Amino acid sequence: MRTLLIVWHSRTGTAETLARSAADGALSSDASRGGEIMLRMTDAGSATAADLLEADAYIFACPENLASMSGMMKEMVDRAYYPLLGKIEGRPWALIVAAGTDGEGAVRQWQRIATGWRLRQVAEPIIIRTGADTADTILADKQVADAALAQARDLGAAMAEGLALGLF
Repeated sequence: MRTLLIVWHSRTGTAETLARSAADGALSSDASRGGEIMLRMTDAGSATAADLLEADAYIFACPENLASMSGMMKEMVDRAYYPLLGKIEGRPWALIVAAGTDGEGAVRQWQRIATGWRLRQVAEPIIIRTGADTADTILADKQVADAALAQARDLGAAMAEGLALGLF
């Protein structure tokens, strides 16, 4: 059995909702229903190097704040980076970013981290832009569009199936 780990952080609920949708996709996959994949999910504040070491593949979901990933997600990386260096090379990863109007800064930051860990990116990053660009809209709870939820679900299912089939 192979393990897919989803690590998320969210400030207003969007990234968490997307992470949970990815989890739903993974759980509804044939690989999961057939017992080939175990799904684990943890928030970035609780995630440890051991959690990442025990997983075979990753989906990371976080908001972009001020053109970079959220501080809690960066803190998770800071705690785990050196303990994992040289131990998770080649493992597949994918990314979901909840952003107001951009999202590219967080993607670039994750790509640099993944390069350092020598992870293998297996899907194009998903950036969900909410359009929030004022203090009130940024801090407000968001309604995630069905199309965005479907993208996250499809990513979760694809990661589970690809892992079970040995594609990565």
